[in-house]
Amino acid sequence: MTTAARPDTRPEKTGRGDGGSAVAVAPPPPGYRVAQLDDSDDRAAVRELREWGFVFESAPEDVDHEIWTLEPGRSVGVWDERGSGRPRLAAVHSSHQFRMPVPGGTRLPTAGLASVVVHPSHRRRGLARTMITTHLARSLDRGEVLSALHAAETGIYGRYGYGVATQPVTLRLGRRAELRGVDGVDGTGRTEGADVFVALETLDPSRHVAEIERVHTAVERPGWIARDTEALRTANVADPPSARRGHERMRIAVVRTHDGEPRGYATFRRQGSWSETGVPEGVVRVREAVTLDAAAARALWTTLTDIDLMASVETGDLAADDPLVHLLTDLRRTNLRVHDGLWLRLLDVPAALAAREYSGPVDVVLEVSDELVPANAGRWHLRSDGMAEVEVTRTEEAGHLALDVAELASVYLGTTSLAALAGAGRVRELVPGRLATAATAFGWPIAPANSWGF
Repeated sequence: MTTAARPDTRPEKTGRGDGGSAVAVAPPPPGYRVAQLDDSDDRAAVRELREWGFVFESAPEDVDHEIWTLEPGRSVGVWDERGSGRPRLAAVHSSHQFRMPVPGGTRLPTAGLASVVVHPSHRRRGLARTMITTHLARSLDRGEVLSALHAAETGIYGRYGYGVATQPVTLRLGRRAELRGVDGVDGTGRTEGADVFVALETLDPSRHVAEIERVHTAVERPGWIARDTEALRTANVADPPSARRGHERMRIAVVRTHDGEPRGYATFRRQGSWSETGVPEGVVRVREAVTLDAAAARALWTTLTDIDLMASVETGDLAADDPLVHLLTDLRRTNLRVHDGLWLRLLDVPAALAAREYSGPVDVVLEVSDELVPANAGRWHLRSDGMAEVEVTRTEEAGHLALDVAELASVYLGTTSLAALAGAGRVRELVPGRLATAATAFGWPIAPANSWGF
């Protein structure tokens, strides 16, 4: 393993929640030390550890395409200082500084947890618990209310208070899949009078990043995290040769109005294929697709499903209520699948509950358990008139509903119903009649989603 040039000696802080109670940070085992990493001096060690953890190797031809998206001051490592040699990096995690929109439109400070890796030689020693609890502490110190991540392995994060907060869908569409009509859009995806049209182009960051982000940031949806740094915006359209794996270079379909205003886009690659009898069986694999209205969605997907020599289109993650799902006349042929998307963790329960709006009046006492952030545990009286007025107070009143902070995270953006979790035994109704009204209030008419990974 590559050793670090020098470990940072700055001590780690212990985070404190609203009530002043420390996060239960798990110490590393003897011979290991936790320290913030230097974005420059420790980069080679972090890169190699990420290759070990995520099972990849940077190809020589990818050097010119590398984009370092990790932000300075937000990466922490666990150093193995046993023995007489130089310290070795045994584990690492990092985070991004985001502002996540929640129901009602408020954007809450959010730590986007990323690059959580333990070297295979150091597994089963509690290093993951040390890193994640350290992350919770540092995030609270920065005033971040939420933490979000995409899980490489789904069995890990529930034990740290994370719950599945978005459930995207993917579909496989056949050639010329039948879509319902939309006013003004003809069967070719063009519109009468050319109000919108779709251009198929080779992706060029210098031309297309601005259009992509203009559309992406116009979306109003819980969980829809913006790419707030130049590095993240650039990495989103990166096209390293090794990533193609038999596909062509990255392409883009852009839906524009007659005056050039972008209304939607899809980044994609094609892979050509032929049957033994010479029938074209190519696949269009969409990486990210975003549209701002029904006409743009109809035009985009009509175009993508009618490219010469392509037999099918595989979508990337789409919101559960994406227009495509409701434009298709036959879902049975789409191989629609539901996945876990964002995992969410409420770092400051009262601040998070007070920041969102609710779909109806609610007056409920939530009895919350939280092993790692004691300030979140206890009974919280949530009152709302179903509009912008929300009050959250700690109370000694008897609880109406009992749930873990991970279950609260799963319902927080409106993805999952409190009633559904109660049906699975994950929420307990302590006072009959309180579940239904609370479940209605926590719901939201727009499905939460996030279209990209970090």
